[in-house]
Amino acid sequence: MKRIYLLASALTLVFASCQKSSEETIDDTLVAEQETLAIAADQCGTMGVLEEKMAENPELAQKMAAVEKHTEEAIERGLTKRLAADGKIEIPIVFHVLYNAASENIPLSQLEDQVTALNEDFSLNNPGRNSIPAEFAAVEANVGVRFVLEDVIRVKTKKRQWRPDDSMKFSSSDGSDVVNPQEFLNIWVVGNMPYRGGNILGYAQFPGGSWATDGVVMDHRFTGTTQYSTGRTATHEVGHWLNLRHIWGDGGCGATDYVADTPDSDAASRGCPSYPTVNCGTADMTMNFMDYSDDPCLNMFTEGQKSRMLSVFANGGFRATMAD
Repeated sequence: MKRIYLLASALTLVFASCQKSSEETIDDTLVAEQETLAIAADQCGTMGVLEEKMAENPELAQKMAAVEKHTEEAIERGLTKRLAADGKIEIPIVFHVLYNAASENIPLSQLEDQVTALNEDFSLNNPGRNSIPAEFAAVEANVGVRFVLEDVIRVKTKKRQWRPDDSMKFSSSDGSDVVNPQEFLNIWVVGNMPYRGGNILGYAQFPGGSWATDGVVMDHRFTGTTQYSTGRTATHEVGHWLNLRHIWGDGGCGATDYVADTPDSDAASRGCPSYPTVNCGTADMTMNFMDYSDDPCLNMFTEGQKSRMLSVFANGGFRATMAD
């Protein structure tokens, strides 16, 4: 996931337009003059949103526990290895582009760039993978998932900004309704998302949540190839959608991401750390897509992460219908 050394001093992601009503239409010229970007400390909003949803719905914890039990059993029984041996799993993507200003109505080419980046990252073709240290290259994985662009839905909306409360996923709240989530990966592309004193770049829903809100949400400036992005924010969020946790386990030393071959760490990485960066007695895997390093420095998933992701497609898994 991308840090903002690319934004340099000119941009900080809390917009001056954050002062305005989310229902107000803002002229593109005024937006360009007022925009400043200040990224929230947690640039990925997935875990914060999960905490809020679990507080609202105690049954969600039980559903996610069932997904976790299936994950452990699928890996133990070797179901993920057999699934991988059968060939690539194809995931069709439906993009929902919600725009107020014309700059938010991003072109098809930008969405195609995003699909290309996902395919690079999930098939061992990431352009930076030759920089992975030998210590970690031994566990680098070809996940064996292929993404295709199924459809693009464009919705002119009154809203200039969206909180990560899933309102963008419903036409009744000026968003766009989910499309066949048991067969398609739905990605909503929106304006800026203010959250906890800053702005997040994206968030995802883990397996086990409601089908009505299943998918990933992305800031339009961090979707595909832009002056801020090479598309790795979406790779990170799709990793969550496939049941991966942050590589540092969202805690200090000893917190877990439920993957054995990712080293322990005490916090997210920032910028583009040099190797080795040592915490908790081991070198950090700062180039893992589930860390917060800059886009150009994110280059790999591990075999353990691959098994965890593929388990959701195994028989009885939450996303098994996508592998049929």
